[in-house]
Amino acid sequence: MNLEPSDDDAIEKASENKTATCQDPDSKPTVKKKRKQPTECFLNQPEEKQESTVKAKKRKKKKISDVLQKSAPKPGVPADLQNLLAQHFGESRSVIEREELQLSDSCFLPTNDLTHSFSSYLKEICPKWAKLRRNHKEKKSVVMLVLCSSALRSLELIKSMTSFKGDCRVLKLFAKHIKIKEQMNMLEKGVFHIGVGTPGRVKALVEQDALCLNSMKYMILDWNWRDQKLRRMVDIPEIKKETIDLLEKSIIKLCRDGSVKLGLF
Repeated sequence: MNLEPSDDDAIEKASENKTATCQDPDSKPTVKKKRKQPTECFLNQPEEKQESTVKAKKRKKKKISDVLQKSAPKPGVPADLQNLLAQHFGESRSVIEREELQLSDSCFLPTNDLTHSFSSYLKEICPKWAKLRRNHKEKKSVVMLVLCSSALRSLELIKSMTSFKGDCRVLKLFAKHIKIKEQMNMLEKGVFHIGVGTPGRVKALVEQDALCLNSMKYMILDWNWRDQKLRRMVDIPEIKKETIDLLEKSIIKLCRDGSVKLGLF
C-alpha cells in the first residue's frame, strides 16, 4: 500500500521534468531572434550609407587637367576677355566704372584660330611692321608688348618669332635670372621694338616709370597656350590678377582711345 502513492509521485515528477525540458529549447531561440533582428538591421544600414557617401565625395574631386583632356581646345575670342573682367570686378565697381572697363570689338585684333605659328600670326595682324619698326626711335618704350605666363614660355615665343622680327631688338621682360635694375638700364639707354615677358614684371616696370606704354601699338596675350598642367595664363591665379591689374591701370584706356590693339594668340 505504501508503494502505489510513491510511484504516482515519481510519475508526476517525471512528467513535470519533461514538460520543462520541452519548453526551454522553444523559448530560448524565440527570445534570441527578437533581440538580434533589430540590432543587426540597425547596425548595417549606417555603414552602407557611410561607404556610399565616401564614394560620392571621391567621384566629385576632378582636376582641371582631367576635364580639359576630354574637351577639344577652343580659340580665345574677345568675349572671353570681357567675361573675365566682368567676373573679376563683379559688384565691387559701380555701373559707370564697369562701363569704363568695357572694350568694343574694334579694340581687338583678329584672334588666333589655333592654326597659326606665332610668326605667321604676327605677320597677319601687323602687315606694316617694317614701317613701324623703322619709325620707332623712342627709348623706355616698345611698339609691341607680348604677355605670357612664365619666363620659359617667353623664351619660346622669342625663338618662334624669328622670321617676323627680322633685325628688330627684343627685350626680355621677366624676373627669372634678370634683375629689374638691369632691365631699367637697358630701357633707358637703348631702343627696343618688342617686349616679351610676364605681367608681374611688366607691371613693376610701368609703376616705376621705367617702361612707357604711350608708344605701344600692339599688345598680345598668349591666351591659348597651356602648360604641363593644361592651364592657360588666365587659369593661374597670380598671373590672372597681375594681367587684369595691368589692363585696368594702363591698357584699357589706351585701347578705348584707339592707340593700342589687343590680340589673343
